[in-house]
Amino acid sequence: MLTSLLFVFSLALLVLGAEMLVRGASRLAVALGVSPLVIGLTIVALATSAPELAVSLQAVYANEADIALGNIVGSNILNLLLVVGLSAMIIPLTIHLQLIRLDLPIMIGVSLLGWLFALSGSVNRWEGLALAALMAGYIWLQVHLSMKEKQERETGETSARRHSWLFNLVLIAAGLALLVLGARWLVESSVTFARHLGVSEVIIGLTIVAIGTSLPELITALIAALRGERDLAVGNVVGSNIFNILCVLGITASLAPGDVAVDPQVLRLDMPVMLGASLLALPLFFTGKTMARWEGALFVGLYIAYSCYLVFAATNSPLLSSFASVMLYAAIPAVCLVVAVTTLREQRRS
Repeated sequence: MLTSLLFVFSLALLVLGAEMLVRGASRLAVALGVSPLVIGLTIVALATSAPELAVSLQAVYANEADIALGNIVGSNILNLLLVVGLSAMIIPLTIHLQLIRLDLPIMIGVSLLGWLFALSGSVNRWEGLALAALMAGYIWLQVHLSMKEKQERETGETSARRHSWLFNLVLIAAGLALLVLGARWLVESSVTFARHLGVSEVIIGLTIVAIGTSLPELITALIAALRGERDLAVGNVVGSNIFNILCVLGITASLAPGDVAVDPQVLRLDMPVMLGASLLALPLFFTGKTMARWEGALFVGLYIAYSCYLVFAATNSPLLSSFASVMLYAAIPAVCLVVAVTTLREQRRS
């Protein structure tokens, strides 16, 4: 009971800390005249990736590398399939041209790079530093593009803007403090759950911890979709997935006491699923530069199927073999066929 209460309280701290961090960072970005898309791709994405960073760092220092990597990969899968899917089911998402031409290919590229680094069985410090350097380059690129396009937003009177600086900085600092504390308790309670239930820690990282640390992305995207801020909703997810690989994995591998070990299951299943979800997003986003409600429902269905597979595998269910066969030989080919037909129709219409 105590572990359960600690787990729930740690999730609440993560969500509250991320909310404070997002609010403070977004207001500072708006005060600087940054466009909504760039806010979503950088400031909001970096802020909502902070729980993953805090949890992964705490996990590697606690000798729980499976939770660290499972958290990163699981969060990316959840962000693309569940967060984007639910947002599109609320309101069809208009996809900015920059996302299709630049940021989605970058997301696919960094997902592939992370998988290539992991193929050796671990991610070492030098590979982590390389990812962190690419993160700095990506941030510079976004700032450069924003300045080049000269996109500005009205931010109110100068006096009101100056008055808000201190408050926003306090929000950011308080949010970071809550994230660190919540991350520590989340890792401790998750390890306890894993050992008590006899479930591998990589499964806990891919599911419970990934859902917990992705709540900021989910909440941000859903609120943005409800308010009609479609660029912010999609940009937050795409940017967060890029930062999860470049920033979270990069900094975690750079600061870890040793190499970050990669569970064989993550290499065989979860990283290919992460890369596949990234590849699937590109043609769906490309068709009409929108994501329709049925496409959102497709993404949510794929996430449910992936979660069911993890549960069946963790519990050694007799349904696992039949479920895997249906997914491999029926569901996945059907999805690929639907995406191909939709893309061809869009090309002909264009």
